[in-house]
Amino acid sequence: MKKSILIPSLALVCIFGGAMLGMQLRAALLDQLSPETKDSVRLGMGLVATMTALLLGLLVASAKGSYDAQRKEVIHLAGKLDFLDRLLEEFYGPGAAEVRATLRGLIGSLVQQLWPDKEARKAKTDYVFSPFRALFDSISRLVPENDLQGAARAEALETTADLSKTRWLLYAMRDTSIATPMLVIVIFWLTTIFISFGLFAPMNWTAIGSMFTAALSVSSAIFLIMELDRPFDGVIHISDAPLRNTLNRPGA
Repeated sequence: MKKSILIPSLALVCIFGGAMLGMQLRAALLDQLSPETKDSVRLGMGLVATMTALLLGLLVASAKGSYDAQRKEVIHLAGKLDFLDRLLEEFYGPGAAEVRATLRGLIGSLVQQLWPDKEARKAKTDYVFSPFRALFDSISRLVPENDLQGAARAEALETTADLSKTRWLLYAMRDTSIATPMLVIVIFWLTTIFISFGLFAPMNWTAIGSMFTAALSVSSAIFLIMELDRPFDGVIHISDAPLRNTLNRPGA
């Protein structure tokens, strides 16, 4: 099972299980639940709930920040690739056909690296970055016939180097941005809060349904965090449209 499904599912079991435990404890501790005791528990759980909300918001912000940063780099990558293709087409025309073919192969390779199919994912293929070297060598072999073509070639080489840096940055950012201890603490705090909810809830289907709905809602927030933390896989993922649009550009 995928991590983005497994962890929220375990969180749902823990949180809803905490509510059910609280309802069971209610029957055993009913004679001890005086108004003063209830007020003390509510005050303590109010503090825990505030800390949980802050930490949960921090995790969402961290995951969303990582998602947005990688999405921005993908758009930057697509824009630079499109610029490079148009630059070669404008200044070298048919003479750059081989270089542009290498560029299109590079774009296809990038799409496969960032959004691998099931076979590649199962094989856990770790791609090398030789297509950038091949593109750089191919551009280096272009022979400028005038100053404009010379300037265009220099710009193309610089753009290729920038593309390589961007791809390495995406490679370095692929690791999780969510600290596991923080996630464990959030789930523990949420479970504790729901135990306190169960202490004051009657054992009936309405209360149980309400607790389950609340636990499911909170677990969905953890699901959202896990999805945003893996931006190239899952339900919430970065679109490959910018790169595919560059690959399938009319006239290319």
